[in-house]
Amino acid sequence: MGSSAKGERPLSDSDNKTNAPAVPEEDMQRAGIYALLSRLLAKPMDNDTIAFVRELTGDESPLGQAVDALATMAKRTTQAVAEEEYTVLFYGFGAGGELAPFGSQYLTGFIYEKPLADLRRDLAELGIARAEGVSDPEDHIAFVCEVMHGLITGAFGPPASLERQRAFFEAHLAPWAGHFFADMEKAKSAVVYMPLGTIGKLFMEIERDAFGFGQ
Repeated sequence: MGSSAKGERPLSDSDNKTNAPAVPEEDMQRAGIYALLSRLLAKPMDNDTIAFVRELTGDESPLGQAVDALATMAKRTTQAVAEEEYTVLFYGFGAGGELAPFGSQYLTGFIYEKPLADLRRDLAELGIARAEGVSDPEDHIAFVCEVMHGLITGAFGPPASLERQRAFFEAHLAPWAGHFFADMEKAKSAVVYMPLGTIGKLFMEIERDAFGFGQ
């Protein structure tokens, strides 16, 4: 897999980086969830990432309770266990993983299909490309979540308007991400990643409602 979204080498890069203006706290909280999803889905969790997750705390909301559950699971796991679970979920051992983390594959059954072409067109318009050394197609769930994080925070230029964020979400996350995370939540091999599926599912519902899509 590619590197973690917020590690030493991000998944995506842009020629339009600027000193971004301040982003409202509510939007920074949204961006933080996108960053968490991207970081944990870009590659197997290493010891530093597991230590980071163990320190997460949530509130009394369903999303906050899922964050607490993820932290609790991280306290019970090791790097080797987390890596094996990640491999089974997304790669499998010769027969493919339980989950398809690519939009094209998830929506059509094949990689490098129209959803990826549509995403690449929009990324080109935004001046965003895969970072050097990242080989996965851009419609990997971790990459798309990182792009949403960057649009909110201004990592690729000035922070995107809510209208631009909505358009990107509608085109590249709304059609499949909620279903993907729901499938992760109930995947047979998901133990450490089960609460992450819950976080992603609930957060996609929150985003859909906030953007006015409903369910």
